[in-house]
Amino acid sequence: MKPSRDWRSLLFGDIGVLVWLAVALIALHTVTNNQYGFHRDELNFLDDGRHLAWGYVDCPPLTPFIARIALELFGASMVGIRLFPALSQGLVLVLAGLIVRELGGSRWAQVTAAIAAAISPVALSQGNLFMYVAFDILWWVLAAYFMVRLLKSEDPRWWLGIGAAIGLGMMTKYTMGFLVVGIVAGILFTTARRYLKSPWLWAGVALSLFIFLPNLVWLVQHDFITLDKLSFVHARDLRAGNTRSYLTEQLYLSVNIAALVLWINGLRFYWLSSEGQKYRPVGWMFVVPFILFLVARGRGYYMTPAYPMLIAAGAYLAGKRRSTLAAGGRRVQAVQLYTGLAIGGLLSWAVAVPVAPLNSTWWKLADRMNQNFREEIGWPELVQTVAGIRDTLPPEEQSRLGILASNYGEAGAVNLYGPAYGLPEAISGIDSYWLWGYGDPPPETLIVIGFDHRYAYSLFESCTLAGLTPNPYGIENEETLNHPEILLCRTLRRPWPEFWASFQYFG
Repeated sequence: MKPSRDWRSLLFGDIGVLVWLAVALIALHTVTNNQYGFHRDELNFLDDGRHLAWGYVDCPPLTPFIARIALELFGASMVGIRLFPALSQGLVLVLAGLIVRELGGSRWAQVTAAIAAAISPVALSQGNLFMYVAFDILWWVLAAYFMVRLLKSEDPRWWLGIGAAIGLGMMTKYTMGFLVVGIVAGILFTTARRYLKSPWLWAGVALSLFIFLPNLVWLVQHDFITLDKLSFVHARDLRAGNTRSYLTEQLYLSVNIAALVLWINGLRFYWLSSEGQKYRPVGWMFVVPFILFLVARGRGYYMTPAYPMLIAAGAYLAGKRRSTLAAGGRRVQAVQLYTGLAIGGLLSWAVAVPVAPLNSTWWKLADRMNQNFREEIGWPELVQTVAGIRDTLPPEEQSRLGILASNYGEAGAVNLYGPAYGLPEAISGIDSYWLWGYGDPPPETLIVIGFDHRYAYSLFESCTLAGLTPNPYGIENEETLNHPEILLCRTLRRPWPEFWASFQYFG
């Protein structure tokens, strides 16, 4: 009978319940993530994945590597490709509950933390989009989980896990460096400084550097071009005012507003309670990145990965208080907390998950709030239009045809959907596309997408308007509003090598 008891424990024990919740979350994402289309940023990552390298102008290599795996397994399936970010957020849910478990929390507290972490608007959104944010969240939470295991067990071998999480995080998104500063502060300013004498800490450091080393070598070989790209993006965000609401976005974007009491109590646990003193380094892992992002004028959602560690501690305290209440008090507490989480979760789901009917009032409200959905519309239609323009050309011109795109959304769409029409691979001067070049032999006739006609005329000896970016469903986005013209251009005014050398830009 023992195997039967072990099987039931596996399925319905604390960890089993967390896993079932994760399966439910993944299933929710899977049945809702193919409503519209790929986001322009997803198209970029997919194209990066077709050009495997140890680095890219726009990102470290891990997310494109996962994109390549997804493409090999599922092709252009949105459901298949977006399964990976859904799995990532499912793991985050489990880890949030496991942190509570390590702190000594009850199953009720574990479930509370798992649900509260899962319904963050950013987390819900990123579970439906193949971008590096979903994986970035995972590595931060994994590092926090390993830190709690370290501090609880006092087993220094957990530094290897922390080092691995940091290395994978750096290979995903460089903002992991802000968490590293928080970990360093947590070591230096708490009793955890005793680990400075442990060879396991330095082995963890070595492991993180070993994992990150290939990308670091790539950055050196390319003159740290990614830092130029990041500087460009940051300056653009400042001009657009995207960083002004950093503080307020902590209340409703990086974490669900219904979890406000949990993460505030989590701060209290790590910083003010005697019980949490042992785990004070985790408090530093939140506060230091928070301050650094504030000073550096980062965007509000950058802090999203740091909240599950606070939510977990807050849920632990809620569960501890629950154990002191009578049955009636426990019911009141549960109703209050779970009603709030249910309402907050539904509101986040309504605006962060692609479930609203296109162009409905609901859809317009959701798109106005997260501004992602509009950038998922129209890519197949754009490629179909380009193919139609190609078909108007005589065969001799089609044999030396190129497609010049102004941004990675256009180029990525052509490269994803174009093979079905026999289109050549798109070229562009943006980000890593510039590194990939313009082909050999270079094209002579080009379909030019997304450039202002006056600029295109300055590059080519002749250009004619061949079409406009289609606007399915009457939805306006960057393509239809900012650069709708599709041009047919011939004969570059300068030699291709000379032109390409001056054509690099960031987006």
